[in-house]
Amino acid sequence: MAETGRRRYLLAGAIACGLMAAASGQPPAKPPQGGMATGGVFAPVLDAQKRPITAGGLVEAGPSLFQDVAEKAGLTRWRHVMGTPAKTYILETVGSGVALLDYDNDGWLDIYLVNGSTYKALNGAEPAPHAALFHNNHDGTFTDAAAKAGVTNDRWGFGAAVGDYDNDGWPDLYVTNFGKNRLYHNNHDGTFTDVAEKAGVALGNWSTGPAFGDYDGDGRLDLFVPGYVHYDPAHPPIAGSDVVGFNYCQFRGTNVMCGPRGLKGEPDHLFRNNGDGTFTDVSEKAGVADAKGYYGLTGVFADLNDDGKPDLVVANDSTPNYLYLNRGDGTFEDASFASGYAFNENARETASMGIAVGDYLNNGRLDLYNTVFSDDYNPLYRNDGGANFSDVSYQLGIAVPTIPFLGWGTGFLDYDNDGWKDLFAANGHVYAGVDDMGWGTTFAQRPLLFHNLRGKFELAPAVKGTALGSVFAARGAAFGDLFNDGKVDVVVNQIDGPPALLRNVGGAGNHWVALKLIGGPKSPRDAAGATVYLTAGSTRQRCDVLSGGSYASSNDPRPHFGLGTAEKVDSVEIHWPSGAVEKFTLPAVDRIFTVEEGRNASPTVSSARR
Repeated sequence: MAETGRRRYLLAGAIACGLMAAASGQPPAKPPQGGMATGGVFAPVLDAQKRPITAGGLVEAGPSLFQDVAEKAGLTRWRHVMGTPAKTYILETVGSGVALLDYDNDGWLDIYLVNGSTYKALNGAEPAPHAALFHNNHDGTFTDAAAKAGVTNDRWGFGAAVGDYDNDGWPDLYVTNFGKNRLYHNNHDGTFTDVAEKAGVALGNWSTGPAFGDYDGDGRLDLFVPGYVHYDPAHPPIAGSDVVGFNYCQFRGTNVMCGPRGLKGEPDHLFRNNGDGTFTDVSEKAGVADAKGYYGLTGVFADLNDDGKPDLVVANDSTPNYLYLNRGDGTFEDASFASGYAFNENARETASMGIAVGDYLNNGRLDLYNTVFSDDYNPLYRNDGGANFSDVSYQLGIAVPTIPFLGWGTGFLDYDNDGWKDLFAANGHVYAGVDDMGWGTTFAQRPLLFHNLRGKFELAPAVKGTALGSVFAARGAAFGDLFNDGKVDVVVNQIDGPPALLRNVGGAGNHWVALKLIGGPKSPRDAAGATVYLTAGSTRQRCDVLSGGSYASSNDPRPHFGLGTAEKVDSVEIHWPSGAVEKFTLPAVDRIFTVEEGRNASPTVSSARR
C-alpha cells in the first residue's frame, strides 16, 4: 500500500536520474517565509560530479530522443528579452509563451514566439523587442515573417492562444501583455490586423496564459484571459515598501525579488463571442472572475466530466488552482476544492505554472499535470471519473525527481508513437543568483521526459549531446509535428535567450496518424473542443482539440495518435462541439487526414511522410 501523503512529504528529498543521490534534510513543520508556495526546504541533490541535478545527472550513452535543431532551423537569430539580467522585479522573471499555428493554411505548422520588453522600452527610451512569427519553409528551416505579418506586438508580452474566433477558416492569434493585449485577426494573405480594441478584449495591466473555447455551445469561440499580479512600474514591489512587506521578498532566508504573495492579484476575464467581431465580458455572470484575487498563469478549456461541455481549469501561482465545471446555462460551478484539483495530495497549494491535459491511462478520461516551483513536486492529477481527481505523483514515482526543478511549459505527448502518452516538462529558475546559492538547483535547467509504460512512468535518461542532456532557461513550450513526419516536436521559449527547437528523432518504426478537423456550421470552424477516440488493435485512445495550456502557450491543434506496430486503424469516433458524433475508419496509416464535420465518409490525405 502506498505511504500516506504526509509521510511521503517528510521523506521526499531524493531524486533518481540515471544515478541516485540522497537528500538528508526534511522540510520544516512550517514553510519558509517568501512570496512563493513551496513544499519546504530540501537538501541539495547532486550528481557524481557534485553538480546540481537540475544541470547534471547526465549519462554518457543512451537513446537520442530529441535534438535541439534551433540554429540549423534558423530560429536563433531571434532572442527573447525580459527586463534586466538582475531580475529585480517579478515582472522580469515570468517569461513568455509560444504558439504553433498554420497561419497561411499551407499544411505546415509555423511558430509564434512571444517576446518581453524592458523598462526603457516601456518609457519610450529604446525600441521595444519584437515577437517572432517563423514561417515554415517545408525544408527544416524557418523565416521570421513577424514584421511583414504585422504581429511584432512591441509590448511586454507573456502568452498566446490560437483560435478561429470568426469561423472564417483561418487561425487568429490572441497575445497577452503587461499593458493592453492584442487580438490579431488573420487577413488570409499572410498578414494580421490587431482588432483587440474594437473587439473589446484589450484589457490592461498584467494578463498571462489565455485560451479559446466555446463554453456556451453556440459554435463560436469565446476567450478566457487569466490575470496575474496588479503591477505599477512607477511603484514596483520593493521589500519593506508600502507595496509589499519584507517577508514576501525572501527565499530560504535570502533576499530575492518580491511576490507573488503579498501583492494584489489581477482578476480573470471570460469574454463571450457576440458573433459580430466583438466580445462581451461575462466573467462575473459566469462565475469565473477570480474574486479571491489568485495569481493566474495558465488557463485551458477541456471537457473533464465527459458531459459534452468544455470545463475550465486555471493554474494559479502560490494560491489554490481553479477548476470550473460547465453547467450548460452560461455559468460555471466552482469545483476547485471538491474536485481535488485546488491542492496537491498534502492539502497544500502549489506555485502552479503550466497545465498538461491528456488521457495517460487510455481509459477515456482527461488527466491533469501541473508544473510548480522548486522545492516542491509536480502533481499528476488522475481523473477518477466525473472530474474527480487524485494526486498520484508519488504512487507513480514521478514526484521526487521533479523537486529540485522549477517547471513551466508541459504537455502529454506520445514521443515514441507507441500509443501511450508520455509527459514532458520544460524547466528554468526565476532567481538570478540561484547558481551561487548552494541550494542544489540552477537557473538554466534540463527538461524532464517521463516515458509512459502503459500507465506507469519511467524517467528518460539525460544523455550527453542530446536535448534531454542540455539546459534551458525555459518558460513556454508548445508541442506539435513541425516537420509533418509523424513525430511530435517541442518548441521552447527561453527567457533572455534564443528559442530551442527539440526535434523528435526517436520512436522510429512505430506507426501513427493525425487528424486536421474542420467543424461544421454548429461547431467552431477549427473544431476546438472536439474529442477524438481512436481504436487500433486492443488500444483505444483519446485526444482533444484544445487552445491554450502548457504555460501561456498553444499546441498543434491536430490530434495525434501513435499506433505502435498496428498497421491499421480499426475505428475513429469524433464527438464534435455541436454534439454530433461520427464514426468511420481510415484507409491507411502514417498519414495526416483532413476530416470535415458532416463529411466523415471521405477523410482526405493532408500529408503522407515517413
